[in-house]
Amino acid sequence: MRLDHLSYAAGPEGLASCVQRLGSQLGAGFTDGGIHPRFGTRNFVLPLAGGIYLEVVEALDHPAVEAAPFGRAVKARKLAGGGWFSWVVAVDDLPAIEQRLGRQAVSGHRRRPDGYDLRWRQIGVLDTASDPQLPYFIHWESNRAEHPAAAGGMINLELLDIAGDRSTVVDFLGDRATRSLDDLKVRWLPVEDNDGETGIVAVHFTTPRGVVVVD
Repeated sequence: MRLDHLSYAAGPEGLASCVQRLGSQLGAGFTDGGIHPRFGTRNFVLPLAGGIYLEVVEALDHPAVEAAPFGRAVKARKLAGGGWFSWVVAVDDLPAIEQRLGRQAVSGHRRRPDGYDLRWRQIGVLDTASDPQLPYFIHWESNRAEHPAAAGGMINLELLDIAGDRSTVVDFLGDRATRSLDDLKVRWLPVEDNDGETGIVAVHFTTPRGVVVVD
């Protein structure tokens, strides 16, 4: 188990404006990731150092949004003003996660502008939607060389500020799995300081311009 990516939902400003704003803050350019037809969403991605990437995702005006938990969750975040949506961990042993959660993963894909069809399976979005401090899981089915962070980047993830409780996340992931994320720096903040809401509050990045905090 390892951190795979961070997900930021575009708000009423729209995807293009949100990507431009975050790119300006970080001093880097995002690339068009394409449409997720099963979920009714689309994203732009920015590779970070260490095999991690940042995505900005938006719910489209499409029937698939209401039919898919991911689409509904992204739309809800958009209607709430946008902002940090979730952190996502990659797993190799997907059946173990399916057994733990008691349900099957769903398939996802998006065709990039270069024509490559990127494929994966994901699970746990329902848990994220009900308690945003919890990550969801992804298992990549496409070639590792096609991973969104395969090209690497100059920006490092320094710190996650998450309103929530570490023990709750440990119980969700499992203690052994959580230890595999020990190199991920997380600062757990009181939920009451975040209007009673759990989830990512801010992310600290080390960039060529210095430390940038995106909240």
